[in-house]
Amino acid sequence: MLALENFTDIADRYQVFFFDAFGVLKNSNGLIPNIVDTFAYLQAQQKQFYILTNDASRSPQQLAESYWKLGLQDITPDNIISSGMLAREYLQLKVKHGVVAYLGTEDSAHYIETADLKTLSITNLNLDKASEISALVLLDDEGFDWNEDLNKAINLLRRRNIPVIVANTDNTYPISKTHVAIAIGAVADMLESIVGKQFIRFGKPDAQMFMFAYDRVITQNPELGKKDIVMVGDTLRTDIAGGNKFGLDTVLVLTGNIPAEDAEIRIRSTGIIPTYVCESAVVS
Repeated sequence: MLALENFTDIADRYQVFFFDAFGVLKNSNGLIPNIVDTFAYLQAQQKQFYILTNDASRSPQQLAESYWKLGLQDITPDNIISSGMLAREYLQLKVKHGVVAYLGTEDSAHYIETADLKTLSITNLNLDKASEISALVLLDDEGFDWNEDLNKAINLLRRRNIPVIVANTDNTYPISKTHVAIAIGAVADMLESIVGKQFIRFGKPDAQMFMFAYDRVITQNPELGKKDIVMVGDTLRTDIAGGNKFGLDTVLVLTGNIPAEDAEIRIRSTGIIPTYVCESAVVS
């Protein structure tokens, strides 16, 4: 029988908390019940927290505002670390000129625009001017026509040898308790197999997001180290595997992808072992 820990006990052991978003803080019905109490507790104890999300569909400001609308006021844009921020950093370092085409919504294009690069939705791309495109970024599963625009992306990559950046590695995301939708990570897998090129991916479980967040922690508090940080997530292959590989203690919560009755067999079958398992990330 899988032993469950009390999240309050864990909250007292660490100084910094990395939280996944969907399945940990919220789900398709809204906030996880009483999760607001966790952030009030962390604030009262003067502990740091960051939301590490593969959601590149909106800016950190818009993501923070989405929590405010749900009643969670303690999360600010500075608390949010999105895979879109890593894509932006790559573009700033590697793409110096030309136009960056993207698949996604206008809101998701924020990450390219703040890199001071000219952007163009695939929807508005004229393939006769493909020579102007210096990179393609896959940001979100919405904001484009899945037939016409995906075909256009394929033909762009057949004509141009340009970097393709995937700002969300998730293959699916839940839209209800029983249904999921295809995420941009799965679209990227399909395009990659068709054009035979390797794309550049950002997001959990890759180490870049954890390093980005860790750098922010130690810049503010140089005395802290990995032993002071815990990663809290609901998915073994992204949150827990990524945290483990980066050398962090990890908490698997059972409010998202993994039902309590399946947790032990999932852990055994994957070999991905969290440091702790909790019913939720709610303090009691």
